[in-house]
Amino acid sequence: MTMQREQLEADVLIVGAGPAGLSCALHLANLIKQHNASGAKPELSAENIYVLEKGREIGAHQLSGAIMNPKALAELVPGFEKSAPLDTPVTDSAALLFTEKHSYRAPITPPPFNNTGNYVISLSKVVKWLGGLVEAAGVNLFKEFGGADLIYEGDGIAGVITEDKGLDKNGKPKANYTPGYELRAKVTVLAEGTRGSLTKQLVAKKHLDNINPQSYGIGIKELWDVQPGKIKPGYVAHTLGWPISTKMYGGGWIYGLSNNRISIGLVIALEYENSRFDPHAAFQTWKTHPFVRNILEGGKLVRYGAKSLPYGGWYAMPRNFMDGGLIAGDSGSFLDSQRLKGVHLAMKSGMLAAETIFEALKKGDYSANTLKLYKEKIDHSYIKEELWKVRNFHQSFRNGMLDGFFHSAIQQITGGAGLVDPMHAHAGHEAYKPIFGRPAPERFKGDGKLTFDRLTDVYHSGTRHDEDQPCHLKVQDLNICSTKCVEEFGNPCQYFCPAAVYEMVKEGSTLKLKINAANCVHCKTCDIADPYQIIDWVVPEGGGGPNYDGM
Repeated sequence: MTMQREQLEADVLIVGAGPAGLSCALHLANLIKQHNASGAKPELSAENIYVLEKGREIGAHQLSGAIMNPKALAELVPGFEKSAPLDTPVTDSAALLFTEKHSYRAPITPPPFNNTGNYVISLSKVVKWLGGLVEAAGVNLFKEFGGADLIYEGDGIAGVITEDKGLDKNGKPKANYTPGYELRAKVTVLAEGTRGSLTKQLVAKKHLDNINPQSYGIGIKELWDVQPGKIKPGYVAHTLGWPISTKMYGGGWIYGLSNNRISIGLVIALEYENSRFDPHAAFQTWKTHPFVRNILEGGKLVRYGAKSLPYGGWYAMPRNFMDGGLIAGDSGSFLDSQRLKGVHLAMKSGMLAAETIFEALKKGDYSANTLKLYKEKIDHSYIKEELWKVRNFHQSFRNGMLDGFFHSAIQQITGGAGLVDPMHAHAGHEAYKPIFGRPAPERFKGDGKLTFDRLTDVYHSGTRHDEDQPCHLKVQDLNICSTKCVEEFGNPCQYFCPAAVYEMVKEGSTLKLKINAANCVHCKTCDIADPYQIIDWVVPEGGGGPNYDGM
């Protein structure tokens, strides 16, 4: 029996109200307004642009390192300084090397760590502000709606089916059951963020992969209110070294916002050998360094969050156009892995998508032959200029930090080419080494003042899901979890998940996987880092997930 779904039709459907999706919607609405004012034909309407956002509020799911290059924003919103909620301009950029007891500041800040001209921001607040501009421009913005499935048509896509609402945990309709909508569009833009579930599906089905698989990192972050005088607004520091092994790629950050608030975090590449490495515990340990401890003492934890990042760069960028569809933002690998900056690139990709769609709407042609203009625009923009220089950067670190510094130095001299161009990479989950019967390490507990266990941190993420809804973490073969994965890798999901979602529990003489889906902060690490690639993250009922207000 075929389910009857209500159908809606739009000119443009944008999945994801982050920097890329909102920039696409706002720029397109502005282009349409100018077009109509000139009297040109055909007449177009911003009301035929739909934006879907799975969060319960615009900005609720926006977690960022919170440093923004304003160049794309200046193009999108001239005079943005008057109204954008930019917290403070960067006043000091520091590169710090941590040993266990000491910190050493580089006498000259390396160019990738220099943030002069950038802003320390709350991405959540900036996105909320952009959302207001988008709605004021006449665009239809739908909150608490996630894209569950793509509508395929010919060689491309023709829209999205949203998630069903009101199902119980067994998938049976409750009293408030509502089937998902069938939203059809001439052009669908996937701007879902890192490891977008629809983008993942589309790339696999249409074989859109580049020469390298995507590489990922996980960023774990806390927002603190600290004692006056501990840190100056606009102070930005990036740390290398302890407690991250030189065999791994990762580092920390400390960003000073206004009103004695700071953003701290640790980002780690998801391609390490130790299957029981715990990124959350590493971050909590990093906070005990004397330099960080001194800043945090007497302060208070305000918010917690985690997010995956696309590290792969230019050679991991999927083909981002097809009949009826474009891919933008983190979904399309628009992130500079050397500088760890992607907000301005995501915004620019959304704007270039808008310009491409505008031309398609005027022509009435939504084929790949027309939409390939998107790729051409990217190739002639500062997106390629920035990403081409670092096209082999992250691959250089696959054998650790020292090897990476050697290769990246040569790349700096050769404009990104290095000794091998292109430098190939493997999927990060392939790096795990078998545990060979080693006992499980003791889990990190925290002291409840400076350091915290994962459940305490999840509480501070504002995460909320209805307990009585289908699990959005689909495991294809639970038997692997209880047998093969126990023996080979010691169930890495218990360690890499920063939200205590996965837990192995004893039932009689066997271990069973318990999934605490209500804890999920939507970082997608499980979908990325599972060694057998049997975990599939799909959208939960709209409105569920974290609330990164102010982050």
